[in-house]
Amino acid sequence: MTLRIVAGQFRGRKLETAAGDAVRPTAERVREAVFNTLSHGLLARGGAPLGDIGALDVCAGSGAMGFEALSRGAREVTFIENDGAVARLIERNAAHLGVAARARVLRRDATSPGPAHGAAELVFVDAPYGAGRTEPALKALVAHGWLADGAVVVVEIGRGEAFEAPDGFDVFDERRYGAARIIYLRKA
Repeated sequence: MTLRIVAGQFRGRKLETAAGDAVRPTAERVREAVFNTLSHGLLARGGAPLGDIGALDVCAGSGAMGFEALSRGAREVTFIENDGAVARLIERNAAHLGVAARARVLRRDATSPGPAHGAAELVFVDAPYGAGRTEPALKALVAHGWLADGAVVVVEIGRGEAFEAPDGFDVFDERRYGAARIIYLRKA
């Protein structure tokens, strides 16, 4: 299966993804909706919505959200992915797009990410649906210094999945797209 980058510098470029159901990439229309929401006010800065920010793609899977951020002007993206084969796929995609110097891939569990390599201003968390890992991942990321103050966090969970924002996060928007529910948080 292949995915396309929706917009920005790499618009239309394809990303490789894992075969089978090991990875559930965020659908193109959902990625487009998320980035439209981010671009129209949440992160807009001087005409470059994602200009010069650091991003973090947690439970990265194909890395589509992080690569979309790079395509739209993010300075750098750190991808956290526990599966070794999938992490190597992200590295191949970064090389294919020519952004390997701006894409750090870490093979780690999201609930124990280790010390931060800089605090991200934009964070995507897309744990496997129904796994109950989103809240523990957010707590661990904060505990290890991965999120900047005021960071915008985009959480993708299953449509009917329960979610309670951990202390220190404010939910400011929520949208549903098919089987996915997107929750926008800001780190207080």
